[in-house]
Amino acid sequence: MAIVPDTKDWTWTVRERCPECGFDPAGVAPGEVGARVRANAALWPAILRRDTATERPNDNTWSPLEYACHVRDVLELFRFRLGLMLDEDDPRYPNWDQDATAVEARYGEQDPAAVSEALAGEAAMTADAFDAVRGDQWSRTGRRSDGASFTVTTFATYFLHDIEHHAHDVGAA
Repeated sequence: MAIVPDTKDWTWTVRERCPECGFDPAGVAPGEVGARVRANAALWPAILRRDTATERPNDNTWSPLEYACHVRDVLELFRFRLGLMLDEDDPRYPNWDQDATAVEARYGEQDPAAVSEALAGEAAMTADAFDAVRGDQWSRTGRRSDGASFTVTTFATYFLHDIEHHAHDVGAA
């Protein structure tokens, strides 16, 4: 069953506390991004071992497996975008349709153990990439096609909210 695409603009999460998951952007320290990525990744193996990992709680919500697939792909995407921001001047990120990806990649049909392993690998590489950011690199910029502009610092905050919110979505945080 298809999920209605989320069309909300979540960029407010770089400035305001999320009332759903409690994420507070003021609590994000650039030097801790990698550690927070690793902590988030450590939650997913237990989630994916649940008997209900493949079950949607309702028709409008992904299953824990589908959320894990999304987080795995977000890790890869944001590592790629971080690389663009560090290598190019104010790059424009290529578009990514997360809902189309979920359908095309058949998130709900993937093997939870394989997803768990892949998510761990993507998290390790992405955490290492954020750990490697130094000094004035945190102020480098990039932007989405909708015009939203980020520094590496606000980009990291936006990214952390995404993955930490999804852990909350599945009852892990």
